[in-house]
Amino acid sequence: MLFGLPPLLSATADKGAGYHNTKCDTRNYEGKIKMNNVWIFAQAEPTEAPSTIIAEPVAAEDTTTTTTVASDPNSPAQQTPPPRSPLIQYLPFILIFVVMYFILFRGPRKKQQQHKQMVQTLSKNDKVRTIGGIIGTVVDIKGDEVTLKVDESNNTKIKIASSAIGRNMSKD
Repeated sequence: MLFGLPPLLSATADKGAGYHNTKCDTRNYEGKIKMNNVWIFAQAEPTEAPSTIIAEPVAAEDTTTTTTVASDPNSPAQQTPPPRSPLIQYLPFILIFVVMYFILFRGPRKKQQQHKQMVQTLSKNDKVRTIGGIIGTVVDIKGDEVTLKVDESNNTKIKIASSAIGRNMSKD
């Protein structure tokens, strides 16, 4: 007895392997005995090597049932599956990285190329809108600098970077 408590589990040892159904003697806080089923796995002796173990419920009190069923080692259920290649194991991660590449890198790069092509095809008298929302007419293009005429009555012109052009409204 440990710390004055009654033993909680008693089991009988049988030869062989299998599940042993024993009764568990526990006491609740009022001191009444409760009986519960407990399943215990016992290891087989080295000479006996069962391949399948089947447990059956106990029919009567204080009875232990052990059932072992031997099967053919060449049966399909006992054969181990072939080892999986590391490529197959990492295939989900590879697919995620490919999708991430197309989402994060390929899309913006394609959009940059379209914008660059649109800026290169600009010509005099094209109506454009900047990324800031200013609408004007192209007067002059010098390298990376574009001169826009924004007001016809006052002849107001502004110089902007070609990267600031958001849309060519003449081509739409």
